[in-house]
Amino acid sequence: MDLDKKDHFVSLAKAVAYERDQMAFAALFDYFAPRLKSWLVKRAMKPDEAEELVQEVMTILWHRAHLYDPAQSSLSTWLFRIARNRRIDTERRARYQRMEAYEPLFLVTEAPGVDTLFEREERDARVRAALSKIPDEQMELVRAAFFLGQSHSEIASSTGLPLGTVKSRIRLAFERLRRALEEPS
Repeated sequence: MDLDKKDHFVSLAKAVAYERDQMAFAALFDYFAPRLKSWLVKRAMKPDEAEELVQEVMTILWHRAHLYDPAQSSLSTWLFRIARNRRIDTERRARYQRMEAYEPLFLVTEAPGVDTLFEREERDARVRAALSKIPDEQMELVRAAFFLGQSHSEIASSTGLPLGTVKSRIRLAFERLRRALEEPS
């Protein structure tokens, strides 16, 4: 691209930026849009997707032409860089959406059978019964650690108990729970 053409594009971009000149924008659109689309299609983008992305790039030119700095790069380089970055973003979004389709939450699973549901209810009842046997001073610390997500140090400072006492009470609570769950019902 010769120097006169570059200067012409710079003046058109300034007209778009500072005067919202629609004729200048139309001239830039007519020149760059087909080139951007061709460039994107050569990079394995479908023509309709490329056209949509070109519209996005040219919209950016309309709204953000004031950000273009001719001392940094040519207008062509600036527009193609925007197109490149938008193409990469589009590919990433598409890749993420493909991965989402295989998320475990979206996979159909069989409903549990009646026997499985019964076993779960039985197990839950045993756990509740075992938890009810844990002394309140231990259960308070277990709640803070496992239901509120507090560290042992945080529990010690909030309760005023020594750190070793907090750790011992939590350990004792789990030993009681383990023994209660190991007992035959």
